[in-house]
Amino acid sequence: MNNQRAFNVQQFLDCLPFSAYQWLVFALCFCVVLLDGFDTAAIGYIAPRLMAEWGQGKGQLAVVLSAALVGLTFGSMAAGPIADRFGRKRPLVAAVLLFAIASLFAAGAGSMAQLTLFRFITGIGLGAAMPNAITLVNEYSPSARRATLTNGMFCGFPLGAALGGFIAAWMMPHWGWRSVLLAGGVAPLLLGVVLLLALPESVRFMVARGWPAMRIRRVLSLIGPVGNAQFFCLTESRPAGADLGGARAVLSRQYAFGTAMLWIAYFMGLVIFYALVNWMPVLFHEAGLSSKDATMVAALFPLGGVGAVALGWLMDRYSPDKAVAVGFALTAGAIFMIGQVGADLTALVVVVLVAGTLMSTSQASLPSLAAQYYPTSARASGVAWMLAAGRLGGITGSFLVAQLAALQLGFSMILAVLAIPGLIASAALFAKQRSSTRSTQWAAEPPNQSFQNRAG
Repeated sequence: MNNQRAFNVQQFLDCLPFSAYQWLVFALCFCVVLLDGFDTAAIGYIAPRLMAEWGQGKGQLAVVLSAALVGLTFGSMAAGPIADRFGRKRPLVAAVLLFAIASLFAAGAGSMAQLTLFRFITGIGLGAAMPNAITLVNEYSPSARRATLTNGMFCGFPLGAALGGFIAAWMMPHWGWRSVLLAGGVAPLLLGVVLLLALPESVRFMVARGWPAMRIRRVLSLIGPVGNAQFFCLTESRPAGADLGGARAVLSRQYAFGTAMLWIAYFMGLVIFYALVNWMPVLFHEAGLSSKDATMVAALFPLGGVGAVALGWLMDRYSPDKAVAVGFALTAGAIFMIGQVGADLTALVVVVLVAGTLMSTSQASLPSLAAQYYPTSARASGVAWMLAAGRLGGITGSFLVAQLAALQLGFSMILAVLAIPGLIASAALFAKQRSSTRSTQWAAEPPNQSFQNRAG
């Protein structure tokens, strides 16, 4: 290698204003996560219609509700290592097209068995799409705004989940529950074509994997002037001595404790999120609200996730682990309060919106924590495997409410039980913060080691 000074890609991203090209990456990934949220939550909004039309009880319905979550687990586990080896773009596009086509088939399902199968396949695509979208935005963001931008992009998920409720409440009286799944297939199918044409590969991944300098320059030149740089390097924060990539780094001694705490926090958060998103319409309806009012109020819960931008701002300026931990502690109290309100529609609207803001904001910030915690060589795996571990919490939450109802627990007691995971998530993140403070240092990756690129 010659003596030409290496071009530091992260310093380049840090020093320039956020460009129109970076906003394009942000917008495309936001749309992916928006439709991910829509398709994930759609089954919960159509659940009361399914129970009425097909004569299914809560136990049978729980299988359908959790089918996509099982698929999400498999999709997330596979997507991370694939993306860390082959790039972020191609797995992302393939995942979006997969859940689009599966949702179209689900709309035509003629039995619970068929619907369960197609929701499982939908989940595989949803699970593979999410970590790659998060990773792409994170890797195109300046260091000082990384949490804010990643959280802002992830706001698409709760916004999409809430949008699903409003669309379902409007569409189902006119065209039935199948129309909701049909909309959840057509929209991502069109988006997949746009992604294929307009979405770039992660520039940090290209440098880390030693892609030709010409290809790296081509992308960077759309952000700002790069001259005729021939060699590129990265600077990133990670525990000292970490030299592994992919899943091996995620489970290595340097990362193992933080990995476990992230998994616990995400697991517990999704126990709450999916238990409430999937069952709120049913629980509110049984508490005395009309079917339409129950669906509309339930849609307010994930809508509160747009507050993740504010929490991202705090994470960029203070301890990110502590900020999210406090959010989960407050979530526990708010979830408990939903059960104390009962069927008072006005009070329920206020409490559900507050609880949803705290819950969804805290949960939406965890992928940003994971993306910051892992190096480029293992970032997609770290984010994806945390999401996969969390999906098991979603499955647990879907079945938990059915079991609590079978035990004849009332509305308030069910909500009290669902507040406990928020406290556990908070404790896990405080523990991660204490551990990370002792183990993290800044390290620069010289271009003549694992992040060397080929000139050309």
